[in-house]
Amino acid sequence: MYSRQETAQLKQQFWTAFGQYMNPVVSADGEKQNWVNYRTGEKDIAFRMTADNRKATISIELSHRDEGIRLLYFDQFLQFRHLLTDVLQEEWNWDLQSFNDGGRAVSTISVTLSGVSIFRKEDWPQIISFFKPRIMALDEFWSGVKYAFAALR
Repeated sequence: MYSRQETAQLKQQFWTAFGQYMNPVVSADGEKQNWVNYRTGEKDIAFRMTADNRKATISIELSHRDEGIRLLYFDQFLQFRHLLTDVLQEEWNWDLQSFNDGGRAVSTISVTLSGVSIFRKEDWPQIISFFKPRIMALDEFWSGVKYAFAALR
């Protein structure tokens, strides 16, 4: 069992290592990208990577407070579902309503790698190998469709 400080330190070490590993990788648009804190440019659309003591998850999180607008975003992603699946080369889980860590209603599109822990350094290569191609594929997908979401603002 780790103390709160040790837990925070291990998480910080992992995300620093991941960021350094991804630093030379440019975006689909050929620009420098902060992969750890990916910015979509849309306030209520986020690409999230999370890892804990049991799993690693990468997701698209739609978090608009207005449920109707959030559903419009989700429907727009549904319109692009085949394109997203083609780019990702796998099917992800589509959840119209879930809750984020803060208890707020969100819609998510995600995939999870179970049986890994951010607290076991020997799992880090597997977690990084899980995140890297997926965040890059999300970036490629987003590069082509982001303008359709700007119209929903």
